[in-house]
Amino acid sequence: MSFSNTTRRAWLKGAASLAAISGFRPVRALAEGASSLPAARPKPADRHFTSEAVEETIRTVSAKIGDPNLAVIFSNCYPNTLDTTVFPGSFAGKPDTFVVTGDIDAMWLRDSSAQLWPYLPLLKRDGKLRELVEGLIRRQGRMIRLDPYANAFTRSESDPPLSWAVADKTKHVPGVGERKWEIDSLCYPIRLAAGYWKATGDAGPFDAEWAQTAWAIVRTFREQQRKHGPGPYSFQRSSPIPTDTVPLSGFGNPARPVGMIYSMFRPSDDACIYPLFVPANLFAVLSLRQLAELAGGPLNDAKLHAECLALADEVERALRQYGLTEDAKHGQIWAYEVDGFGNVLKMDDANAPGLLSLAYLGCCGVDDPIYRRTRAFALSDANPYFFRGKAAEGIGGPHEGLGMVWPMSILIRALTSVDDAEIRQCLRWLRDTTAGTGFMHESFQKDNPAEFTRAWFAWANTLFGELILKLAQERPALLAAKLE
Repeated sequence: MSFSNTTRRAWLKGAASLAAISGFRPVRALAEGASSLPAARPKPADRHFTSEAVEETIRTVSAKIGDPNLAVIFSNCYPNTLDTTVFPGSFAGKPDTFVVTGDIDAMWLRDSSAQLWPYLPLLKRDGKLRELVEGLIRRQGRMIRLDPYANAFTRSESDPPLSWAVADKTKHVPGVGERKWEIDSLCYPIRLAAGYWKATGDAGPFDAEWAQTAWAIVRTFREQQRKHGPGPYSFQRSSPIPTDTVPLSGFGNPARPVGMIYSMFRPSDDACIYPLFVPANLFAVLSLRQLAELAGGPLNDAKLHAECLALADEVERALRQYGLTEDAKHGQIWAYEVDGFGNVLKMDDANAPGLLSLAYLGCCGVDDPIYRRTRAFALSDANPYFFRGKAAEGIGGPHEGLGMVWPMSILIRALTSVDDAEIRQCLRWLRDTTAGTGFMHESFQKDNPAEFTRAWFAWANTLFGELILKLAQERPALLAAKLE
């Protein structure tokens, strides 16, 4: 099969062995008690990184979980990123961390940030874990300076792009795995950096080089407001999958430059229909304000601070004017994508940022009236990618097709819920759709969880751990109760 005809989906389906990438081998060893799911972590000697703070958290929290299968899934999933996907090292005498997504041997800016996010509360207790996260912040900064339009990177600049990206018609930069421009690719590293600084107070990663990263992010967002033309980025791919390429010579469908930031791709790595992608713009507003805090703190850059706030305010004004739409049943809600001419796409996708995940990411509160209406829309039949089946209900998307529910959407539904009954139901669906593996997957068929994609998808695994930790802190009685 030639590189030009190879797609990410085909590569994943044709992968002969997960072990070929990192030695990840689920071990079939049933846990004590009533659990029917396997305790499937790699053997200690095969784990990439071990944190005593994480191990202690697993022991403490597992003892508080009333359902044995949920406890096993937590013990498998919460450390999965550390067990199987991190590669600690050093670069120029400073910490450097490469993080693969799981079954793809490349580092996505989005995924790597999300994979380490749930460990931030433990950093003060574990210096080596803190150094691991610092290494990722530094690596991400270096990658963004290399190419702020890329979404995924290889281990070294001498490595070729990902097989399905070799023939892409775009600027090729050594070290880039794939070059799909997604707003969230620059937002997630800011989220991780701001969270790290808040958790540790350590200004170490925020040196002159990281300041260059910050300015590269702002410059890229400004370019993609497209006030003075289409900007430097374009992308085309020869593929049988329409969402893998960008129309109109790679610059995307027409949109009016109204102050929002153009995005050619969604966090699913699928092409946008209308380039003004609302959830990612809302995420950018939050991220720019977080970057302003870093500018006013460890970066000590008053000009950057002012520029971030000005851009955030401008994008927010445009969102309020162009990003809202009316739904016959739910009232005023956030659109998914718009073009500034009045055309609106009403849907939601399981990936974050999406409409459901806005409160999870911190773009708004869970009680925000617009969010509550938008959430109700996303979790209803009015959303064309909301699926109800015999096994579960949840949001999917075009990436894996109709009828495929993403556990990530169920996890985010639970993380943004204020209703115990809804959270319990989400836990049941998550528990009962691992197809006996004890891990989360990318997606599963709504009537048959044994039909799933990606047996090794670390972002979803770590997100499951994050949900359980949140429930242990905020709703311990719910977590301690047995599920039917």
